[in-house]
Amino acid sequence: MTAAVFLISLLGLIALGVPIAFALMFSGIALMLLTGQFDSQVVVQNAIAGADNFVLMAVPFFILAGELMNAGGLSKRIVEMAGAFVGHLRGGLGYVAIGAGIMLASLSGSAVADTAALAAILVPMMRQAGYNPARACGLMAASGIIAPVIPPSIGFLIFGVTANVSITRLFLAGIVPGVLMGLVLVIAWWFVARSQNAAVTARVPWGRRLRLLGQGGWALMMPVIIIGGLRFGIFTPTESAVVAAAYALFVGLVVYRELNWRNIYEALLSTARTTSVVLLLAALAMVASYMITITDISGQVGGWLEGLVQSPMLLMAAMMLVVFFAGMVLDFIPIVLIFTPVFLPIVKAADIDPVYFGVVFIMNCSIGMITPPVGVVLNVVSSVGKVTMDEAVRGILPFLLALAVLLVLLILFPALVTVPAEWWR
Repeated sequence: MTAAVFLISLLGLIALGVPIAFALMFSGIALMLLTGQFDSQVVVQNAIAGADNFVLMAVPFFILAGELMNAGGLSKRIVEMAGAFVGHLRGGLGYVAIGAGIMLASLSGSAVADTAALAAILVPMMRQAGYNPARACGLMAASGIIAPVIPPSIGFLIFGVTANVSITRLFLAGIVPGVLMGLVLVIAWWFVARSQNAAVTARVPWGRRLRLLGQGGWALMMPVIIIGGLRFGIFTPTESAVVAAAYALFVGLVVYRELNWRNIYEALLSTARTTSVVLLLAALAMVASYMITITDISGQVGGWLEGLVQSPMLLMAAMMLVVFFAGMVLDFIPIVLIFTPVFLPIVKAADIDPVYFGVVFIMNCSIGMITPPVGVVLNVVSSVGKVTMDEAVRGILPFLLALAVLLVLLILFPALVTVPAEWWR
């Protein structure tokens, strides 16, 4: 009964156009009223507790690092560097997009920011070269959603805080699946590019390649610093976000010299706007999370899935299927905040590694950003790439299928996500 009330109130409020943060809070209040436990002080205390978390300080700094990276020229040089090495191949600009998507993912952690940067730079070039604009936009969107899987990842931060799981372990475990996302996109693009009647760019001389590699090397040092610092215990995930923002500021100001006070002001303003949305969601979702625990909704859902608890693989498949369909109507962070407190007790009862679950779960939430009808990344690439939403949906289909196949493989072969204990101890 309580699970039905929570679901109906949440979906009903979203359908009425209530912002998701407030829909989560009011769904929690609905459970309080149902059980006769309504107390305004409990609502306020949980909302404050939801935002009052030291680890969440990393969110604004990683967002700021991404904004400074785009404004300071790091994104542009990553694309130029990738183009110098693979741009001359058949379908080369597509491979540039995938390679740049992987490298940008290791810098910002924001799918929207990475997709916007890729589409703004590469879609006009691909359109001029004769590529299908819809396919080009679809590839940009699919490459952009690698960002929440390869560290530094805002998704892993939110999941780690909500699930009380080691963020360092999540970061390390996300590297291989993130690279595999790029690999399956390369395979999908190879098939797609065969039907594209597009011009091939000239091969770049090795001298220029080395110069571009040297210029882009400053950008590539950021993931090395972050992952190395985490691996060797030099700083925590929260401190790594500050290091990333400071490094992006230094490179943009001193090395590339493309940052100015106006750019910095706009980056800070955009960061404040995005952070306010994320932290409001985290705060008000805690009200719903608290009532989910009190009313034992996880236990009810566990009862429905009781027959699958003895088969972790089938249980993972069932949960990921639910998340996949949820991704069609909900944005990334709300899915993380809604389903983490529901699924995690079931995951632990089935003796599934929470880190493994978290990586596959976040990947699935990322795929949700390119599934219609909501698909926030699809909306971004449609706007930046100047194609209709229908064209963007058609363009994404082969890449969406490739990523869905990879998701199934990760469920069938959990070892692809497993991080040896000696890596993070």
